[in-house]
Amino acid sequence: MLDLTRLRADIPAYDNATWPTPVFLDSAGSSLPPRPVLDAVTGHLRRETEIGGYRAANERLDDLESVKAAIGTLINADPSGIALSDSATRAWSDFFYAVPLAPGDRILVSEADYASNAIATLQRAQATGAVVEQIPSDEAGQLDLDALAAMLDERVKLVSLVHAPTNGGLVNPVGEAARIAHRVDALVLLDACQSAGQLPLDVAELDVDAMSATGRKWLRGPRGTGFLYVRPELAATMEPTRLDLHSAAWVGPREYRLAADASRFEFWECDVAARLGLGAAVRYLLDHGPDEVYAAISANAQQLRKTLAEIPEVTVRDLGARHSGIVSFTIDGWIPVDIRDRLLAQDITVTVSHRGSTLLDMSARRLDSVVRASPHCFVSPDELERFTEAVTGLATGR
Repeated sequence: MLDLTRLRADIPAYDNATWPTPVFLDSAGSSLPPRPVLDAVTGHLRRETEIGGYRAANERLDDLESVKAAIGTLINADPSGIALSDSATRAWSDFFYAVPLAPGDRILVSEADYASNAIATLQRAQATGAVVEQIPSDEAGQLDLDALAAMLDERVKLVSLVHAPTNGGLVNPVGEAARIAHRVDALVLLDACQSAGQLPLDVAELDVDAMSATGRKWLRGPRGTGFLYVRPELAATMEPTRLDLHSAAWVGPREYRLAADASRFEFWECDVAARLGLGAAVRYLLDHGPDEVYAAISANAQQLRKTLAEIPEVTVRDLGARHSGIVSFTIDGWIPVDIRDRLLAQDITVTVSHRGSTLLDMSARRLDSVVRASPHCFVSPDELERFTEAVTGLATGR
């Protein structure tokens, strides 16, 4: 069992907080980093002011390497298959744009696809003559595995999957989908932006070829951090669209040699302090026990779904047979942005997911936006109750 008192003591936001404490329900956006993350980032920045960025970075070379080792432990991957990045979007794009595509090649995407991914697939389709096709959803709203199997042929080069979408609690059956896609040797790229830190991620079990994730959400790392996993034997065959003296070596006047592992997807210049903070965040999760953290997040989200569903005029919008820590809802007669702002006035932080972020799914459901509440493991039962009471007040006009 997690020690809630200890978890909350590690959050600077609660230092000297007056009662009632703020209710933070936006870990699907950008969560509250624990104190070890703050100390890692600020400590390194302070060291840079003392001796300069180059010397400060050289002092931490082993620690920087250990960031990949920690991530590898979390996702069951060899560190050689991990590239550090400044965001999940950058990590996803770096891999996607390195996949060779030709006229007539097919890219399959899920209905829950995120806007940034969708825009990239459409751009490359225009540039290469490839086509983008949508995998249907089943009656529960998740990937229709039978429909995916029926779509496959030798022209399918890439299947882009979203593990947990940004606009609700759906969890897609990505492991099953990956195994189906591999029947025709298609590459499987998993967007784990909303699942890293709140759902188990075992890249061997999920059978994905590549996976992107961010640090700022459920992992509770700094903004401007993320990582890309690429199956090591695949990484050794790919050439990113952009290179520098870190991702490759200049070995002759007209010759360069790519890095041997996934670091070919990295650039030399980076935010060293932020990467050290990402490592601290991953180790913090590992130290507390990922399974315990995941279970606490799930329990908090299940509690919110149950209580919200009991409030008149409130509709819970989550799809799927299995749910993540994101809880999406609407209130009859209310615009979600106004709900967010009225809750913020009570020191309750939620956010809004708009149609443009998940256009296919939201259009199919005729939704313009939804309120998104995402409680991490450090949220207390009292805070969950305050949130539901506040929503009840809005829904009933009290």
